[in-house]
Amino acid sequence: MLLKWAGGKRQLLPRIRGFYPDRFGTYVEPFFGSGAVFFDLHASGRLRGRRAVLVDSNADLIGCYEAVRDRPDAVGDALDALADAHAQRGRAHYYAVRDDQFNPLRLRLRDARGRIAYTPALAAMLIYLNRTGFNGLFRLNARGAFNVPAGRYDRPRIANRETLTRVAEALSAGGVRLVCGSFEYAEKVARVGDFVYCDPPYAPVSATANFTSYTAPGFDGDAQRRLQQMVIRLAARGCRVLVSNSTADAIAAL
Repeated sequence: MLLKWAGGKRQLLPRIRGFYPDRFGTYVEPFFGSGAVFFDLHASGRLRGRRAVLVDSNADLIGCYEAVRDRPDAVGDALDALADAHAQRGRAHYYAVRDDQFNPLRLRLRDARGRIAYTPALAAMLIYLNRTGFNGLFRLNARGAFNVPAGRYDRPRIANRETLTRVAEALSAGGVRLVCGSFEYAEKVARVGDFVYCDPPYAPVSATANFTSYTAPGFDGDAQRRLQQMVIRLAARGCRVLVSNSTADAIAAL
C-alpha cells in the first residue's frame, strides 16, 4: 500500500475476496482510504475493461493520489530527498516538515471548496509523514492542521518507487476516477449490477476505541445511519453491495 490508513483492509483481503461478485459493472468505493480492495481488484485483473469511481471526503488523501497518478517520478524524487534527510535527522526532521512545510503549503493550496491542489512535493510530504508518524494516523486538529506526532521507528520504509509506479498505473487506468466528496456520492453514480464496497470509519466498540477523526468533521452515529439507508436503497436498486464495519451494538442494531 502507498499509505498506511486507520482501518485499512490489506490484512483482511483473504476474507473479503470471498465476497467479491463474479460479475459486476462499475466498481464504486465511497470510503477509499488506503484503497486495499481497489488495488487488489486491479492486480487480479477483475477491473479490466470496467470503470471505477473512488470517493473519499479527505481532500489530502485524494490530492495525494492525484499527484501520484499524474507525476509519480516527481513524487518519488521528492520522497527520496525526504527519506535521506530523515535518515540524518530523524524526529527533528519530521517536525520540521510537518510544521514548517506541510501544514503551511497545504493551507496555501486549499481552495474555497476545501479541495487541495497537491503538488508532487506536497504528496511526498504526506507519504513521508504517514510512513514516519505515530501508527500511520491522519489526524487534524480543530484548526484543520495535521498534528500527528512522530512515530518510533528504527528504520521506516519511506520511499518505494515500485509501489509508486504500481499505484500510478492503477489510478491512471482507463475509466478510473478519483472524487473528493461525501460517501453519499456513490448513490448518484451506482447503477444496477455495479459493485459498491463500503468501508466506513468503524463505530467504536468501547469508549477507549473511539477514533473516527479521519477528517475534521468525523463520522458519527448519524452518518452510520445515513450509510445504512443508502446501502438499503442501493441493494434495492440492484447493486451488489459489500459493507465492512465493527461489531458495535449500534451497528448490529442498524
